[in-house]
Amino acid sequence: MSNGTSDGKKNLIEVKNLVKYFPVRAGLLQRVVAQVQAVDGVTFSIQEGETVGLVGESGCGKTTVGRTMLRLIEPTAGEVFFEGRNVFTMNGRELKELRRHMQIIFQDPYASLDPRMPIGESVMQGLDIHKIGTRKERFEIMLDNLKKVGLEDYHSRRYPHEFSGGQRQRIGIARALALQPKFILCDEPVSALDVSIQSQVLNILKDLQQELGLTYLFIAHNLSVVEHISDRVAVMYLGKVVELADRDELYRNPLHPYTKALMSAIPIPDPTLKRERIILKGDVPSPLNPPKGCRFHPRCPIAVDICSQQEPEFKEKSPGHWVACWKAE
Repeated sequence: MSNGTSDGKKNLIEVKNLVKYFPVRAGLLQRVVAQVQAVDGVTFSIQEGETVGLVGESGCGKTTVGRTMLRLIEPTAGEVFFEGRNVFTMNGRELKELRRHMQIIFQDPYASLDPRMPIGESVMQGLDIHKIGTRKERFEIMLDNLKKVGLEDYHSRRYPHEFSGGQRQRIGIARALALQPKFILCDEPVSALDVSIQSQVLNILKDLQQELGLTYLFIAHNLSVVEHISDRVAVMYLGKVVELADRDELYRNPLHPYTKALMSAIPIPDPTLKRERIILKGDVPSPLNPPKGCRFHPRCPIAVDICSQQEPEFKEKSPGHWVACWKAE
């Protein structure tokens, strides 16, 4: 199954049936007694120069998908192809070379920076590891990347605690750019920032994408942010992608009841307009013991008998619009 769009562009990344279970151990011998099914059979693709937004509530497996794609976490099963090469079969040297082309911007910019190291050294760290250029050339690359994200030369001598949250995230972006990657995983890069700063960081990411031809997987739980930056959007629920479509199509015509509930929670800036709010009943089931059949059925307002017995297939209902729901029209 290929979930790319049909405009002739090449897929940079293909994720096929990605699975990641975390073992739960107990007892004196620390035997595995259960598995947390964090990601269970996720399939999608990302084209060159495209931004795919990955949304869903906390704990649905979004970040695990991203980190497993980059081999920061080892997968349980499945395949990830980058430019046609299987990321999961690469050895140490190949994987190190791959790191140059696949980078990550972390959610917490302060935790991802060494507090004892000036930020210029942090940005240059990847260049040092990969032995790119001379020390002087690495220094020039670092200053150039700081300028790209709106920081000045003198900032390179300062330490992380001397910056605001928005500035730290700009440093995180500069560090991700240093090795001239083709793909950047943006792991909730604006969720910890003020709204005014969020828009600045999002605009920086969009400008850099146009300037450098970057490809993004943008993980977030804020649907307004995802709408602003994404070309296509994938919606996750309890370890599975339940809907995937072009941004405009998804926001105009959501098919999955979970997506509809998420959309109903987006605030409308016009106070005279009212949106019917869909309130989901119950709590998100545990990934330790997910429900049989469709994982959303215990909370679904339109569930029928088959939903609790058989898992729906992820199908293309209209060109480029994929959904996993028995009742999707």
